[in-house]
Amino acid sequence: MFVLPDDLPLELTPFAFLVGTWEGSGVISERFRDDPASDQESVSHEFVQRIEFAHNGQNYLSYQSTAKILDDPGLILPSEIGFWRLDRPVELADAGPGLLPGRGESKLKTHDDLEQFRNERGGFNISASILHPTGISEHYVGQIKGARVDLQTQQGLVPAAIADELSPMKPYGYAERMYGSVESALLWVWEVREFGKPDAPLVPLASARLERIA
Repeated sequence: MFVLPDDLPLELTPFAFLVGTWEGSGVISERFRDDPASDQESVSHEFVQRIEFAHNGQNYLSYQSTAKILDDPGLILPSEIGFWRLDRPVELADAGPGLLPGRGESKLKTHDDLEQFRNERGGFNISASILHPTGISEHYVGQIKGARVDLQTQQGLVPAAIADELSPMKPYGYAERMYGSVESALLWVWEVREFGKPDAPLVPLASARLERIA
């Protein structure tokens, strides 16, 4: 049974079901970078993954994902790191920019204060920044409602050198991710759309089912 962490900051209450360490397996599809002129079928790979959502008492979650191919433990997949938070107006109590500390006390002190940020769909607007070691960075916006998260990229960036030198990579211009708690497991799905093709359908990139281990 899930228990709300005692030290969870009030502002992170909507994210409570995510906090912890998760492990499990999933599938990666190479369909996204397939050559349409090729007769070869898309290749899929099973992988094992570990995700950690944590906090240090501040008003954001840190996110870290590591993974490797299931039938080749020596093949480590690119990791991800990032930060997730409520998408709300900035106040003086917020830290930053850079290392600058916040000033004064937060206006968000009670659950009633938190409820003021609930959107018209019954959830909370959130943002998530995710960085890949290949130089790709993504900024997602979306909402968290109950035990489900829906995210869409507001920005998805690929360094020019990567796009030019590794054309088979076929950089994507838009992505969606969904995370949800089902029977105490964390399920997630990641879909992408090819860069420069806003009307193209979303293509599955990866999905997984994870169990809480801590």
